[in-house]
Amino acid sequence: MPATRGIAALGARARCEARNTAAARRSPWASPGRYKDMNNMQTGYTPHDDRAGVSANGGLGAQARGASGRLLPEIWMQDGAKRVEQALARLLCAEDDGETELMAAMRYATLHGGKRTRALLCLAAGALADAPAHMLDDVGAAIEMMHACTLVHDDLPAMDDDVLRRGLPTVHVKFGEATAILVGDALQAHAFLTLASLDAPGDNRIALVRELAQAVSAEGAAGGQAMDLSLVGKHVELDRILVMHRMKCGALVRASVRMGALCAIAEDAAHAALYCALDRYSACFGLALQVIDDILDATADTATLGKTPGKDAAARKPTCASIMGLQAARQFVPDLLRDAGEAVAPLGPRAERLAQILQRANAYLFKHAPCA
Repeated sequence: MPATRGIAALGARARCEARNTAAARRSPWASPGRYKDMNNMQTGYTPHDDRAGVSANGGLGAQARGASGRLLPEIWMQDGAKRVEQALARLLCAEDDGETELMAAMRYATLHGGKRTRALLCLAAGALADAPAHMLDDVGAAIEMMHACTLVHDDLPAMDDDVLRRGLPTVHVKFGEATAILVGDALQAHAFLTLASLDAPGDNRIALVRELAQAVSAEGAAGGQAMDLSLVGKHVELDRILVMHRMKCGALVRASVRMGALCAIAEDAAHAALYCALDRYSACFGLALQVIDDILDATADTATLGKTPGKDAAARKPTCASIMGLQAARQFVPDLLRDAGEAVAPLGPRAERLAQILQRANAYLFKHAPCA
């Protein structure tokens, strides 16, 4: 497929999450300039201006904003990542019995680096919804446990067979393949245990468990990984790669955003427009993350990636970058990020954190894979 045709196909699909119907696309969220703020919209709640601080972001107060009143991304992101790290350390604190290293391996898989992008997406959407900080911390930790589970299993010899992750030996290299399998299984269980044990109404907990389960189901990350393995060495159309990426990477990104909102706002008819906007944002951003990963796998070094570069080409795995071409893929990422920003623009100042995550991703790409 020519690159221009591929870009058109990606752009058309990225503007709304794949499962959204034509009716959803007719939502007022589809026209960012149509409304100035959410008070004009039938969303079922009214956001508050938090220019004095970030109530849902751990009580940072005025220090989270600069002299101009602008929310400082480096402050809330660092604080949010630190809080999620603390939640992970607290939730994964059981001592091993001396005969196994299971808990030590689980902590190794979760507490040794990572950008915490999915947890930050949860915190950002939760701040938009005025969700309580302590609840967001644990939900963010559950998401990171599930993300670590997918990475540990993805690195196994039967999958991508990688020996490095976040600049360190992968779990199966350090602890053995059998332990790595159990680490993934246990992290998945602990993620659901964390959600089930939240200090929240039962309906909220059920919605969160359902959302995370769907993200890693046969229709989500597990199905995407199966499709990824099935496409090795094959010539495929871009559309199939797009579907695979939406399942393998995009599903958990989507869940991360939705789970932040679900901490405080039910997904019902009154909030359909809000969740449509968040889904559009997630679809574009999730795809952008995967395209960035494809580009860096082909161009970056081990120090930048924290894992072995060139794995996709060596394994003859088709990717967006290999089908579109590196330059076209590199030029397309800002388009995806812009579309994601437009999706949440009608939400007003409360979506500022979601927009800043897009800016961070764009800066990361520019730093590590500048345009030729």
